[in-house]
Amino acid sequence: MKRYRIRSALRVIGDIFIPLLPGIICAGLCGGFATLIQQAIPNYAESSTWAFIYQILRLINTAMMTFLTAWAGYRAAERFGGTPILGGMLGMITSLDGINEIASIMGLYNSAVPLDSVLCSGKGGVLAVIAGALLIAYVEKSIRTVMPKSIDIVFTPLLTMILCVVPYIVFIMPLFGYASSGIVWLFSRACLSENIFIRAISGYLAAAFFLPLVAAGMHHGLVALYSVQLSELGFVTLYPALAMAGAGQVGAALALWKKAKKVGNQNLCSVISGALPAGLLGVGEPLIYGVTLPLGKPFLTAGLGAGFGGAFIMVTQVASTTWGPSGLLGAFVMTAGPGGSLRSVLLYLTAQFISYAAGYLITNALYRQEELSFETTLTAEQAAAWRSASFQRLSRKKPRHIKAGEPLTVTGSTDAVNLPLYAPVSGETVPMKQIPDIMFSSGVIGNCIGILPESGTILAPCDGVVLEIADTSHALTFRSGDGMEILLLVGIDTFTLNGDGLRPLVVEGETVSKCQPVMEADLERIRQAGLSPMVITVLSS
Repeated sequence: MKRYRIRSALRVIGDIFIPLLPGIICAGLCGGFATLIQQAIPNYAESSTWAFIYQILRLINTAMMTFLTAWAGYRAAERFGGTPILGGMLGMITSLDGINEIASIMGLYNSAVPLDSVLCSGKGGVLAVIAGALLIAYVEKSIRTVMPKSIDIVFTPLLTMILCVVPYIVFIMPLFGYASSGIVWLFSRACLSENIFIRAISGYLAAAFFLPLVAAGMHHGLVALYSVQLSELGFVTLYPALAMAGAGQVGAALALWKKAKKVGNQNLCSVISGALPAGLLGVGEPLIYGVTLPLGKPFLTAGLGAGFGGAFIMVTQVASTTWGPSGLLGAFVMTAGPGGSLRSVLLYLTAQFISYAAGYLITNALYRQEELSFETTLTAEQAAAWRSASFQRLSRKKPRHIKAGEPLTVTGSTDAVNLPLYAPVSGETVPMKQIPDIMFSSGVIGNCIGILPESGTILAPCDGVVLEIADTSHALTFRSGDGMEILLLVGIDTFTLNGDGLRPLVVEGETVSKCQPVMEADLERIRQAGLSPMVITVLSS
């Protein structure tokens, strides 16, 4: 139960910060580029072009990072069921100079050393804001239970803010200020220790144990720690070390690819080839769920290899201006280390290659080649990861003519798992973004591809079971042997025909084979109704 509560708490923090990541990443990259300009072009201010670029980059960085507490407050209140803007206002209040005036009135402000004050602007950071947003949500819900609806919109927000702001400033901000300082002190003792061996051990353990957090979906909970370091120190030391975890996976995957190729395991080679580019760019989930975790031991060896890169990061004191991008792309935000931004970037890239090499060597030594010599199929997790990545690429390709029954996705071997999806009809393909229906073109229900049919015989896209047939006969859902759900829609808005011109050839629960006819569609009837007969294959999210 205790483990569940911890995991739930970390997941809540992740829910709050994940929608903010695009802005945080954008701001961090702009801040990193601005720092590089300062370092590489000392006289940039004398050039109107470079000065203009520098100021634009700084503006973008400031817009996000200066008001991070406001964005976090907005999201936290929304997550806890309160009015988002009230949480945003509370977050904005946290960073305003008026807090210093209130602290002076209360005798809590140290004008000589403001950061040592019991209360000052920014005290407590995002941790305080999250707690304040939780208070706002609770108070607001309580007031709404007794407030007449006719005056709710006027008095509920007012009373909520008045009742919450005072305890927030007086109690929550100082309390979480001390908590934030304690966290920074703890990490400073480990990550910024003058003892090089303590730093090395801290970096190794942080990077080595990060992969299990990613696999459990708990890694986003660490965002609060990054933000605390950023607000207290002006840079982040923990994130660069943790970014090595993905590099260790890349090294392990390369070792597995080499061994799999030697024994002719084309299935695994296909999965690794599809997931490796994402891993190099810092997106680790495809390699985790598609390669290392299902195989077991490589998941551990990847972490062991990543630890060496993490140790190097801590020893050389690489620091970042933000968090979010990792892998090779992360180099652009690793500009806050001592000795200048260029040195920090080069040291970060060196650590990446150390993790690649260590992950490769450890996996190569501890994982026997014979363990990959099976001619079995991929696990369900590997098949799902491969097909999802492959189909996503397919949905973005340019239009081409395809024949019914031709594989939409191709792999080296399909001995027992039906990896490919097959074209249900012959015709011209339509990329996802060009499908004239926002539900499909947006990808909200999954990656998809359309085909303009040349005939009305619709084929099954895979081996599997007919999971569902729409009451209006315009759509069929299939479940493949590895658990993936594929939705097949015949025509756009053809549900308005109520089955007229659409005749299913199968029933729910029936087992079908790939390319088996599953429906007859009267294409002329659909066109006469002013509708598109486009057949859409959707890999459900």
